[in-house]
Amino acid sequence: MNVLAIGAHPDDIEYGCGGTLTQYAQKGHDVFLFVATDGALGGDGSVRRGEQDDSKLVMGARQVFWGNYKDTEVPYNRELIVRIESVIRDVRPAMIFVNCPDDTHQDHRNLAQGAVSATRYVPNFLFFEVPSTQNFTPNCYTNIEKVLDKKLACLEAHRSQVAKTNIEDLTILELAVSCANFRGIQARVKYAEAFQSVRLLLDI
Repeated sequence: MNVLAIGAHPDDIEYGCGGTLTQYAQKGHDVFLFVATDGALGGDGSVRRGEQDDSKLVMGARQVFWGNYKDTEVPYNRELIVRIESVIRDVRPAMIFVNCPDDTHQDHRNLAQGAVSATRYVPNFLFFEVPSTQNFTPNCYTNIEKVLDKKLACLEAHRSQVAKTNIEDLTILELAVSCANFRGIQARVKYAEAFQSVRLLLDI
């Protein structure tokens, strides 16, 4: 199966579904990433692209597609939808993950809305959460206890961003562990990633 994760900035995907994607890759599925911007307003864009490539290797993903939009300026328009559709045609994914649209960051909101249109023919489509997500009410989970270390290694590959959270003296790694533990409690496991399914096909 081909799996596609769509994120607005480098490290969004890792936080939201890095453990899930790692498990897909470990089981022989082909994982692809689409990152809309290089996050240049949060650091040097070329550095962040390199960090994303390093994270891809840790995760076991096959390829990163870049949207080449300016950080904070991802548009919600036809061009964005067509851009995502072109990646979907190349990858032909059976499963897609994307930022949740209820978010304080406009890039996350706009990318999610564009993805809703672009993914209309894909049977499995789920939203993931990041630290700026609001009102997230998950309805499905992935147990990531066996790959939590890999998820954290993916986030750690984004070295320039590890200490950049909106809470003083709390790294993105600590935040990710706390979130995984909380979602794990909800799912009745130790560590989990949580998702809101727009469509989820149970292939029995």
